[in-house]
Amino acid sequence: MQPPHRILTDLFAMLATGALNKAIAKTLGNALIAFIIAMVVGVTSAIVIHRLRRVRDTLEPLFATYYAIPVFAFYPMLIVLLGLGDAPQIFIGAMLGVVAVIVNTLNGLDRVPGVLLKTARINQMSPVDTALRVTLPCASPYILTGAKLAVAYSLIGIIGAEFIMSSGGMGYEISFAYNNFDNATMYPLILLILLVSISINMMIARWEKVLMARRGLR
Repeated sequence: MQPPHRILTDLFAMLATGALNKAIAKTLGNALIAFIIAMVVGVTSAIVIHRLRRVRDTLEPLFATYYAIPVFAFYPMLIVLLGLGDAPQIFIGAMLGVVAVIVNTLNGLDRVPGVLLKTARINQMSPVDTALRVTLPCASPYILTGAKLAVAYSLIGIIGAEFIMSSGGMGYEISFAYNNFDNATMYPLILLILLVSISINMMIARWEKVLMARRGLR
């Protein structure tokens, strides 16, 4: 392993030359798409599941054990169904992130004060209006916790899929560098992934603190 200062130097040099900009953009772009899909599907599914108690009771054991399932084992099947492009990788990234969003959104919806729901019913608000104006804003700190997890899981899914079978992206470049003992490429890319993930999570955490402060919880 390289000394830390050498890893930083190689990272700056790599970014300055732009040699791997295409691979970096590919991975981060696919991770962003997977994250958005996980958030939209996760929040929408949580709203529906929260209103259907029997469905929730049926799915909760699956949610509890979901991450024990080797999702990457489905990659060959996804290639058959979705082709050799980026779609299978995005699907895996979204699959890993969506359950974290669902579970945390459900936790947030469980903690919405009953008086707010009664007020919505008294004002004859539709289910959509109730979700957009009452329940989701109230559950937003928990949703943001799910978003932080979805960021990490989306990156893991995309990079892991590229590592297994891809012709481009940061995961492919890390795998290629590993097999060729190219530490000057492998470790800087790993550091870049860590920096991106930490930066995004810090921004979401800051947003979460602002929301909590507005409610007088901090």
